[in-house]
Amino acid sequence: MKIGSVNIEVPVFLAPMAGITDYPFRILCKEMGAGAVYSEFVSADGIIRENTKTLDLICFEETERPIGIQIFGNDGETMSQAAKYVVDRFRPDILDINYGCPVPKVTKKGGGSAALQDLCLMDDITVAVVESVPEVPVTVKMRAGWNHETIVIPEVGERLQNIGVKAIALHPRTSKQRYTGKADWSYIKILKESVSIPVIGNGDVCTIDDMMRMFDETGCDAVMVARAAQGNPWFFREAKARLEGQLIPSPPSLLDIANMCIRHFDLLLENRGERTGTNLMRKHFSNYIKGFPGASIFRQKLVTAPGLAEMRIALNEFIDTAKTAELKPAF
Repeated sequence: MKIGSVNIEVPVFLAPMAGITDYPFRILCKEMGAGAVYSEFVSADGIIRENTKTLDLICFEETERPIGIQIFGNDGETMSQAAKYVVDRFRPDILDINYGCPVPKVTKKGGGSAALQDLCLMDDITVAVVESVPEVPVTVKMRAGWNHETIVIPEVGERLQNIGVKAIALHPRTSKQRYTGKADWSYIKILKESVSIPVIGNGDVCTIDDMMRMFDETGCDAVMVARAAQGNPWFFREAKARLEGQLIPSPPSLLDIANMCIRHFDLLLENRGERTGTNLMRKHFSNYIKGFPGASIFRQKLVTAPGLAEMRIALNEFIDTAKTAELKPAF
C-alpha cells in the first residue's frame, strides 16, 4: 500500500502508544516485520518550546523507516509550527495528527479526541498542518465520535480527505468509552466506503485471526496493532507470514522470550539511561513474562527489583531457567 508517496510493504502497523513506542520497542517490532511504526504522541507545545524530553521522543534511526511522528495540540497555529519543526529537523516519512486520545488530561485542554466535539476546529488544525508540511503526507488517527450520540463517521472522513489528509486510522470506540466495551468495526467499513484514501483499522486486534477478520469484515487497507504487540513483537513476524501465504513461524520459546527481554532491556539502558531505562522496563517485563509455569514468580522479582543490579540478577535467573526449559517440552 501507499500513503501519499510512501511505499509500505506490509500493511500491519505498530500503533502509537504513550510510554511504550519509544525507539527500543519500535526497533524490535520493525525487525520482526512491522510495515510502519509510530512514535509516542508528542505535544505541539513541547515541540515549539524545544523541550528536551519532548524532542527525545521524536528521535529515530534510519532503520525504522517508514516511521510516523504523531503530534497533538488544540490550535492550528501551534500545530502548524510544531509540524514544520518536526519535518524540518527530523524528516519523518509521515506526520500524524492525534484526534483519538481519550485521556482526560489531554482532552480537558482541547487535545486528542476533544476535537471530535468541534469539527470546525478539527478542520482548522488539519488545514494548518497540511499546508505547513506539503512535502510530507499528513495522516490522522481518530475515534468514531465523542460519544454514541455524536458519531462523526463518515462525515469526518470526507472532510479530512478533502483537506488533503492521505490516510485515516480509525479506532472505532468513542472517546467516552476510552478502552472499555467493544470496538465497533462496522464504523471502519463505513469509513472505508466513504473515502478513497487508505483506511487503517485499529481496535480489539488481539490475534492474527482477529487481524485477518478485520481485513475481511471492513475492507481496510491496513491494520494497526497496539496492546497485542506489547510483550509480543513476534506478532508482526507471524502477521507478515500469514499475509504472504508463508509457513507460520513457531511461537517464541521461553529462551526466545528471555533473549528478547535482554535485548529490549539493553536498548532501553543505552537509549534512556539507567534510571529511566530500569523503570520503563518493569512494565515490559510484565508483558513478556506470562503464560508459563512459574511466570508470576519471575515477573514479581523483575518488576519489584529495586535497582539495576538486582534486576540483572533476577533476569539471569530467568535466563538460566529458560535454557533448562529448552530441554523440557512442558514449557
